[in-house]
Amino acid sequence: MKVIYSKIAVFIALLVMVSCKNGNNTTVEEAPAPNPVKVYSADDISVKAYEYDGLKYFLNRDNDTTYVVNFWATWCLPCVEELPHFEKLNAEYKDEKVKVLLVSLDMRKMIESKLIPFLKEKELKSDVIIMTDPDSNSWIPKIDSTWSGAIPATIIYNKDKRKFYEQSFTYEELETELLSIK
Repeated sequence: MKVIYSKIAVFIALLVMVSCKNGNNTTVEEAPAPNPVKVYSADDISVKAYEYDGLKYFLNRDNDTTYVVNFWATWCLPCVEELPHFEKLNAEYKDEKVKVLLVSLDMRKMIESKLIPFLKEKELKSDVIIMTDPDSNSWIPKIDSTWSGAIPATIIYNKDKRKFYEQSFTYEELETELLSIK
């Protein structure tokens, strides 16, 4: 009889341990990034292309990281002038939970002839993707209702705060905005 009670006690202890382990202490893993529409590669550089539905993932992450998402293009002089500030921010905050994403709005026909050579020449270290959804009238207001569509434009967000900027930045301005959200 003692053996039966011992086995029952061990079974109950294991049951309690398993139920506690699977209780409120479970973590919800974030879904992986969606598959790109296409991956363009040349000169050891690859750029993933997304339509708006794929881009939404990068604009709405719900974790403990602060994201700095910059919309730019190689043909936009103010965009190109501010890219070093995003690169510096990416480098300065790489050990903190800050992630910079550069979303190119270059045309598809420019990806291999202009964008990839530009990325190689500038040696950009931040993640770069390209938005290839041609229906900008549809997705621009979904990104931010106040966005006219002009670039450069930037979103800085985390799970608690979100700000949209339709402007160029100096490094100091960009860092100040990051710290106000972080």
